[in-house]
Amino acid sequence: MDEDTEDWETQLQANRDEKDRFFSEHRQSPIPPEERDDFDGLSYFDPDPDYRVEATVTVHETPESVDLETSDDRTVRYLHVATLSFDLDGESRDLHAFRQAADESRTLFVPFRDKTTGQQSYDGGRYMELEPDRDLSDGDEITLDFNLAYSPFCAYSDTFSCPLPPESNWLETAVTAGERTD
Repeated sequence: MDEDTEDWETQLQANRDEKDRFFSEHRQSPIPPEERDDFDGLSYFDPDPDYRVEATVTVHETPESVDLETSDDRTVRYLHVATLSFDLDGESRDLHAFRQAADESRTLFVPFRDKTTGQQSYDGGRYMELEPDRDLSDGDEITLDFNLAYSPFCAYSDTFSCPLPPESNWLETAVTAGERTD
């Protein structure tokens, strides 16, 4: 294992440990308070650098407004601000990146489903959030690290309403990286 991969894996484990602490101790944890004493950490697929890929960005200067269905049968409006094109498992793939209209940050919200959804991962799909350090332009490269894919809060409690991945973000492959369910 080279030093960069070792550093990446150490940082990934630190991220997972911090999240487990939040889920077990924080008052805003999605784990119901009466279940926190029995909570012994989230389940994850083993870290896999093959699920850390470079994506080419296509920015949508006039973002299309998209209504995403939610886990509680409502809809929430997002803007389709970019398309991320990448290779995974030997195939070219695309994911749409979103932002809410009022969101002034650079954060990209990337909800997705894959062949693990409903079997090894939450049946409502998983999320990634990308935080570029500058405004993106067409042709820029950004790292998609599926090892950071996480289940939304509604996976742990019905009190949350979570956007569901649109059909355009359903990957026809198993992404065995990130959070999983057991």
